[in-house]
Amino acid sequence: MAPGVSIEILDLRHFAAPVLRPVLEAEGELWSSRLHWDYRASARLLMQYLDNRMLPGYAALESGQVTGYAFCVYEETKAVIGDVFALPGHHPDLLEPAAGNFTMGPGPAYAIEETLLRHLFETLLNSPQVDRIESQLLLHPSGAHAVLFREAGFKLYRRLFLVQPLAGRWARPSVDLPAELELRPWRDEDLNSAARLIAEAYSGHPDSLINDQYRSVHGSLRFLHNIVKYAGCGVFSPQVSHVVVERTSRELAALVLGSRVSPESGHITQLCVRPQFRREGLARLLLAVAASQFMRQGVSEISLTVTETNTQALELYKSEGYDCTHMFDAAVWQRDHVA
Repeated sequence: MAPGVSIEILDLRHFAAPVLRPVLEAEGELWSSRLHWDYRASARLLMQYLDNRMLPGYAALESGQVTGYAFCVYEETKAVIGDVFALPGHHPDLLEPAAGNFTMGPGPAYAIEETLLRHLFETLLNSPQVDRIESQLLLHPSGAHAVLFREAGFKLYRRLFLVQPLAGRWARPSVDLPAELELRPWRDEDLNSAARLIAEAYSGHPDSLINDQYRSVHGSLRFLHNIVKYAGCGVFSPQVSHVVVERTSRELAALVLGSRVSPESGHITQLCVRPQFRREGLARLLLAVAASQFMRQGVSEISLTVTETNTQALELYKSEGYDCTHMFDAAVWQRDHVA
């Protein structure tokens, strides 16, 4: 900690929502300015968990005021670090040298976040029932806490936040599919078929190293429920979301899912194509369809995330007009160091 700064780290479940409201409001301002996301729905959900004393994590207390927090959620033998944030009174800026290495100067907010993470790591790494820890701190620029994560035994994967402005785009894409395929909007009954598609599409994929839900149909279904049913990433839009269906088997050949993350911003939460249907332009078509539907909703920009090593997808997105506006880290720890 900085000289003269003294904090207490206490169990997050000791605090009710009103005590953390200033921290959540400050975090919401950063989500809005940095990513153009409306954080209020997420904050309301967090406050419900706080009021029910159900959110595992830690709070930083300075002079009787909560100035930061970190939390995790448990999924069987896996823990997911959901967030870490401290009031940004002296939040340092990240510097990005030509070599691509990030440095961060000292500052109270940064020090509080590091302290909170250390406490969370100590709890999780010493929990015998936890075999795997995942974290994607989307709000924090790549490198912000990289040293701390690596020291704790995590493997890091850089991810890119890409944005495409919609001004000047045509509104209705042309649909030219092979006779055995058809395009239609998303339906609720697509969940199980979509889970099978995701598990197959992500077999051996870099993202399956980051999110182990992609490795099984059961995990993919859990991922889909979080997006479609529980607003895990904005407000799900069935009008934006579309699937390509194989006419004979009625199985999904490809899909795109989209959500509204603010009045002006949409987000592509999932785009995947079954391996045997790749290189037929399905991903490009679905991106165009989603953009068209987002435009009809009055959205002015679309965002999505991609792992830096997924070069084919990155080339596709850039060719469609997406540019990188932010980078963040995904981190994975596996017991016995098998990631």
